[in-house]
Amino acid sequence: MPFIRPICLSLALGLTLSLPAGADEEPLGRGFAGAYLAARHASFHSDFRAAADYYTQALVRDRDNPGLQENALMAFIGLGKLDSAVTVARQMRELGIGSQMANMAVMANMLADGEYKGVVDGVAKDMSVGPLVDGLVVAWCLLGAGEVDAAMAAFDAAAENTGMSAFALYHKALALGFAGDFEGAERIFSGDGGAPLRLTRRGAFAHSQVLSQLGQNAAALELIEAGWGSDLDKGLEELKTRLENGETVPYTQIGSVQDGLSEVFYTVAGALEGEAADSYTLLYARIAEYLQPDHVDAILLTANLLESQEQYELATEAYNRVPRDDPGFHVAEIGRADALHSAGRKEAAIEVLEQLAETHGTLPVVQITLGDALRGEERYDEASKAYDAAVALFEEDERGQWIVYYARGITHEREKRWEQAEADFRKALELNPGQPQVLNYLGYSYVEMQTNLDEALQMIEEAVAAQPGSGYITDSLGWVLYRLGRYDEAVVELERAAELMAVDPIVNDHLGDAYWAVGRRIEAEFQWHRALSFDPEPEEAKRIRRKLEVGLDIVLKEEGAEPLAVANDGG
Repeated sequence: MPFIRPICLSLALGLTLSLPAGADEEPLGRGFAGAYLAARHASFHSDFRAAADYYTQALVRDRDNPGLQENALMAFIGLGKLDSAVTVARQMRELGIGSQMANMAVMANMLADGEYKGVVDGVAKDMSVGPLVDGLVVAWCLLGAGEVDAAMAAFDAAAENTGMSAFALYHKALALGFAGDFEGAERIFSGDGGAPLRLTRRGAFAHSQVLSQLGQNAAALELIEAGWGSDLDKGLEELKTRLENGETVPYTQIGSVQDGLSEVFYTVAGALEGEAADSYTLLYARIAEYLQPDHVDAILLTANLLESQEQYELATEAYNRVPRDDPGFHVAEIGRADALHSAGRKEAAIEVLEQLAETHGTLPVVQITLGDALRGEERYDEASKAYDAAVALFEEDERGQWIVYYARGITHEREKRWEQAEADFRKALELNPGQPQVLNYLGYSYVEMQTNLDEALQMIEEAVAAQPGSGYITDSLGWVLYRLGRYDEAVVELERAAELMAVDPIVNDHLGDAYWAVGRRIEAEFQWHRALSFDPEPEEAKRIRRKLEVGLDIVLKEEGAEPLAVANDGG
């Protein structure tokens, strides 16, 4: 979305999530209850492919049922089968069934065929999708019909009538740029004496291209610097280079009326994301892609929405549609890897990232993502090498890099390379002082090694102050107090940790040890039994069982550790 979401979004869109009249009438007892119930189940789980199949079967037996039609329509659009959706939508309109979704599908089909005058007439009659979409679509259609003045007046009317002026002004600026009126476009982008539009990446591209056409490359560079600094993706980096080289960058953000119409639906989808159900937002993203098949941002949004609905196969298919030579290809491949991982295909996900590292290895995010994936599979040596490659690409220190050093510190620690791990944790804290995760990890590591305990206590106390609701960090505080022999204080903190993370085996085991140390033996054994019930790691489970057999004092003696009494005396 190119600007802040207004509160009245649902009103401007005429957002209607309910089904048409009759939609709740279950057609049971008509010989096709199985297909209907299977379709309902598939819809509930956003399984668009199965839902489309089952609703089609049900419609064969009851083709005029509005509930079946509406749900089939949503399944077809969610699946990306707009042609099938249009067939159902036209039938609904012929039957006089009022449906925003049906209107949207028919409108999209007419727009794709260039029936601009027909859409204008349809919106005026009975093909409304909502005030905002109607107004913007009509304006772009008038431009497509060659009625430039009427189109600009329609954009102005949309800005006045919907309460969504930023949306309409943004599209008017895009349209002016497409029409070659770069001065007019710049006046809108810059605010024309008022507040400028708050642009996202796509808006920045359009505005920068307009400025370049006006011979204002320096202003375009300032725009990019103000919005993104040095954190540029490949596309913005390429744009910046062209501007720095003095090139007059052509206006390509909107290359046709069709592109502008696609942008209407993409803009609305971006505004709805997180505000409406993902399945509903997906309708707009799918139509944006239908009207402009090479709209990479729409493809990525579609894929992300599918992934959020756990439709990993469909998400993977969407990510695959991003061309290899597009600046957003690496984003799509990272998304595809994430979808594969979420679907349980972890090795396939890593393979995607490894191949991406071969072609786009100069992008730190690619190496970092590969490192994260390898670390998740406990392939620590390989993960460290990926993080090494990412760090080597850093030109100068930035605060956001702390997480890379933190992640690499973890892999080094797991590889028993403590000096390198400690250096990375210290570097992470240098870049982001007081970061609670790093403080906790480093402090807890010291506790486990029983070294630097006073510093560890200070670190963990600072982490707890930053995140008092974290069970892990609270457990660390209790454990360092235990290691310091301050058993009564340790019990207090570990009891709080157990309240925050009641089913964690380590927390319950730690609390059992603390209870034992203060003489509460029955409660200690109870906590150890609880810890065992939460499936601890095999070695830890073995140690807990031994404590239940002979007690903590003997286990410590067997391990060559100092007895509790000595530790307590030292405390």
